[in-house]
Amino acid sequence: MRKGLAAAGSAVFFVLAPGVVAGVIPWWLSGWRIDEPLPYWAPLRVVGVALIGAGVLVLAQAFARFVAEGSGTPAPIAPTARLVVGGLYRYVRNPMYLAVEAIIVGEALAVGQLGLLLYASVVALAFFGFVRGYEEPTLREKFGPTYDAYRRAVPGWWPRRHPWEPASDEDSSSAG
Repeated sequence: MRKGLAAAGSAVFFVLAPGVVAGVIPWWLSGWRIDEPLPYWAPLRVVGVALIGAGVLVLAQAFARFVAEGSGTPAPIAPTARLVVGGLYRYVRNPMYLAVEAIIVGEALAVGQLGLLLYASVVALAFFGFVRGYEEPTLREKFGPTYDAYRRAVPGWWPRRHPWEPASDEDSSSAG
C-alpha cells in the first residue's frame, strides 16, 4: 500500500475508531457535564487532562508508525505489510488500546463523571477480547516466527522498562 493511501486510510480510521470510542461515546454518556463530587477533585482533574493529552500523543504516534513503518493502517481491512515493532511498540504490544483507555479514564477524571470509568472497563474487556480472539491469531498467521519472537519479548499490556531490541534476523526491516 502506498504511504499516501495508508496515511489517508489511517486518518479515516483514527476518526472512526478511537474518535468514536474515546470521543463520541464518552460525550454521549456524559455530555461533558462537569460534576463536583468531592472537594479534593481538582487535582484529579489535572491528572485527567494529563492522561487525555498523553493518550492523544501516544495514539497519534502509533497511527503514524503504522503508516511509516508498516506501510498500512491499524484498520483490519487495510493492515500493514510489515509487522510494526518500532517506537512505543518496543515497550508494549498494544499502545493504541492503552492510549484509548488513558483518554477515557482521563475524561472521567477531568469532568468528574465516574460513570465513564465503568465505560472504560467495558472498553478494556472488549479490547482484550479482540486482541486475544482476532488480532494475535491473525498476526501469528501472517508474520509467523517473527511475531512469536516479538510476542515472547514484549508484553501486551504492561510496558517493559527497557526497549526491546529484535535480533538481526527478526528486525522490522527484514521481517516486517
